[in-house]
Amino acid sequence: MTATYTFDVFSSLDGFGAAGGDWTGYWGKQGPELLDHRLDLYSAEQRMVFGATTYREFVQMLAASTEESEVRDPWVTRMTTMPAVVVSTTLAEPLDWPDATLLRGDAVDVVARLKEESDVPLRSHGSLSMNRALMAAGLVDRVQVTIFPVITGSTGLGPIFRGAADFDLELLESRTLDGSIQELVYRPTLH
Repeated sequence: MTATYTFDVFSSLDGFGAAGGDWTGYWGKQGPELLDHRLDLYSAEQRMVFGATTYREFVQMLAASTEESEVRDPWVTRMTTMPAVVVSTTLAEPLDWPDATLLRGDAVDVVARLKEESDVPLRSHGSLSMNRALMAAGLVDRVQVTIFPVITGSTGLGPIFRGAADFDLELLESRTLDGSIQELVYRPTLH
């Protein structure tokens, strides 16, 4: 049986994965419902998959944080303890992440093999360019987009789908969290 692969990403309404300027994490819009829901999502047994850039960003962000900062929310702490695969041609071991394995090679080949071999679902949070390539190769089963009620036209960073192929999206799930954050889960198929 093939493992399910979920591309999980946070977004501003205008499609950016982050913002510079004076925006804080979650664009300052997180509430208890979002944080509880994220912890629940990450409580299920699964394996994380990161590209090299996102892995480096997470390690740097965690190293610069304190136990009390929002960076160490319970779901993020849970994510860091989950088994993980980092796909890279540039990183070297040892990785600064508990229970992480470095797999060298093209992400499409690596994830295709992981989907066949894994006995648990696969999830990737971020890793934008890697996940665009995986979507184009038909390896992403679910795109989970959490949309925060902001427009970051001047300060937006990480355009999530810039350069992606065209896709039709079948809505599988939707929910509103904390009264204004939308979570949409789609099944993508190349158009």
